[in-house]
Amino acid sequence: MATHSGTSSSPGSTTCPSGAGFDTTAAAVVLKLDPNVFHHGGLGVIRSLGRLGVPVYGVHEDALAPAAHSRYLHGRWLWRPEAADPDRVLDGLARLAERIGHRSVLLPTDDAGAILLAEHADRLRPWFRLPALARDLPRIVAGKDSLHRLCEEWDLPRPLTVLTDSWGEMLSFAAQVGFPLVAKLAAPWRSPAASGVRSTTIVRGGQELSALRRACDRAGGAALMLQEYLPGGPGSDWFFHGYCAADSTCLPAFTGVKERSYPAQAGLTSLGRCADNPVLRRQATDVLARLSFRGIVDLDWRRDERDGQYKLLDFNPRIGAQFRLLRDRAGIDVAVAAYLDLTGQAVPDGDPVVGRRFLVENYDPIAAFGDWRSGRIGLKDWAASLRGVDESAWFARDDLAPFGLMCVRMGWRAVTRPFSRSARSPRRQQPAYRPGRAGDSRGAVMSPGGQAAPGTGGGNSCIRQFGKDLA
Repeated sequence: MATHSGTSSSPGSTTCPSGAGFDTTAAAVVLKLDPNVFHHGGLGVIRSLGRLGVPVYGVHEDALAPAAHSRYLHGRWLWRPEAADPDRVLDGLARLAERIGHRSVLLPTDDAGAILLAEHADRLRPWFRLPALARDLPRIVAGKDSLHRLCEEWDLPRPLTVLTDSWGEMLSFAAQVGFPLVAKLAAPWRSPAASGVRSTTIVRGGQELSALRRACDRAGGAALMLQEYLPGGPGSDWFFHGYCAADSTCLPAFTGVKERSYPAQAGLTSLGRCADNPVLRRQATDVLARLSFRGIVDLDWRRDERDGQYKLLDFNPRIGAQFRLLRDRAGIDVAVAAYLDLTGQAVPDGDPVVGRRFLVENYDPIAAFGDWRSGRIGLKDWAASLRGVDESAWFARDDLAPFGLMCVRMGWRAVTRPFSRSARSPRRQQPAYRPGRAGDSRGAVMSPGGQAAPGTGGGNSCIRQFGKDLA
């Protein structure tokens, strides 16, 4: 297995596969339904495919979304689609496809998008290239309770879990497994962003559990699943990223370690490392083959120090936000693999770059601060952990604008949040088109029907929108 010391490149390096041997004429569309403007996974897709020479188009919340200003983006649609209204989303996607003019590869970056595309694939295939995935599979595996029931049916290693709305049963489960325990929204894609309820929360006592239950009630009665907290120290949290072709062959198939996460011990990877783990890779690919899974997948596991087993915690039926960490020595990652396979091209087989490290600049300092407050890390330890980072989520020497906008918006949010009730721009019901930096930037702001998008053509309207977009 090829190894990598982590010193041959530095943050902002742009090692990528050469497009000389690939057909990159088909466009790719990055679909994001999650309204989080700081979601960095979509930017990773834009850069991976854009550097290859693929015309990439993205769906963005507003004109100042950091990813919308990547130099590798051909076109952007300012649109905030809602998964709760699939007909409107499908209509908007049809308008996108009409403007592109040919069948393009459609890549979702969140569970809501993956579920919607699978359940409406028949309507989308005339316009988009999609994996041939069972219609109900993404909803089953993305649902926390349905995933647990699947693991139970197949006798896969898993944490103890209960789904109940009974306060008495919650207390009984807490007494059985003890605190801390893990609380998860059973269907996190359904919870409104404004609810303030995270998809996963570490609960350290009865008062916290009661407060979380009340918050779920205020969010419309979101179903809450409780799970035992698996003990484990550094190196216990693992992830698997892969792409499964039509025959369920998983190529590539990467494994990595979460060195730090935000929120701590229950969130996304803020600092990660590619590490070869043949046992976990075999366990993951066996599950995917048994499911007949197709497409990109991101799985989260924890090694239980009590029995040494890897236990499946989360199954994301789409690209993971930290996927840029994991690539082979030719630069092939899961986004490139999906594009090649869906356009009828062979996916090269290569060794992963073991030791490669990835940093999310806006989240890792917050994660490290939490670890410092709890005594898990010191300032010198944090500084040392940042040495040898090979790639950052936002900073790239060849694509600086997204990093700059991310910093501005993070600063603006920090300043205004204490004085604001999180006012947001109204959702755009239909996508409004703007050329990207990689395309013709001289055109006016256009709607899919070819008309100037209302409220976006003049400088004054852009100025008026500025504060709302930054919020």
